[in-house]
Amino acid sequence: MMKILEDWQYALVLLFKTIGELRFLPRQWGRCIQHACNMGYQTLPIVGILSLFMGGILALQTGYSLNKVPGAQNFLGSIVGLSMCRELGPLMTAFLLTGRVGSAITAELASMSVYQEIDALKTMNLSPVRLLVMPRLLGGLLMMPLLTIFSNILGWVGGWIVVHSVDIISINGSIYWRGLKKFVDIESINDGLIKAELFALIIIAVSCAVGLRTRGGPREIGASVTSTIVQTMVAILTCDFFVSKWLL
Repeated sequence: MMKILEDWQYALVLLFKTIGELRFLPRQWGRCIQHACNMGYQTLPIVGILSLFMGGILALQTGYSLNKVPGAQNFLGSIVGLSMCRELGPLMTAFLLTGRVGSAITAELASMSVYQEIDALKTMNLSPVRLLVMPRLLGGLLMMPLLTIFSNILGWVGGWIVVHSVDIISINGSIYWRGLKKFVDIESINDGLIKAELFALIIIAVSCAVGLRTRGGPREIGASVTSTIVQTMVAILTCDFFVSKWLL
């Protein structure tokens, strides 16, 4: 437990140090774009597949439940739309980013730390935060909203496919889209994007903190990757509850 608290404390320290290094952003902008593209390339396909089926499952289960109440299925579009953009879109994207990108960041930085490459950077008077943390953090902040919007859209499309193809749902696609457009507004989408940015901060900061604090040998690298995934998911769910309560 103490190690987890120390990791989170160091993650906060890295965030403040990154703010102090923002004056060097013009020199590191290319690296930020490179990391953002890598994160999108690694995560986009699995986000799309998961979101499509998540929207379909949500529409199927909700449509089955609402079938017992006459006329209630007319609200299916609003339920799927709001659930995806306010909660499921940013949350599922954050979980996938943790497993696909956060673990890779921790493994890379932990390897550099174990084999004393971080110490070599410090010896050459080069800031590890400026070279290793800031580009990844800004890259995550750039890519996370795009991934979340992509997740929302495919989730809505998945719901529409189920509405269009499952007989137990008695409404047609136009009623589904009409309900979605009526209840899903810019404020709801922005609430989800706020969550997405906070989740990205948590993922990258914790991943970098655990990786940079790794000591020992190759066995500790694997333990750090596992610790990153567990810690990040707990932190994301905790943050999600309090942010959702604040945004309501």
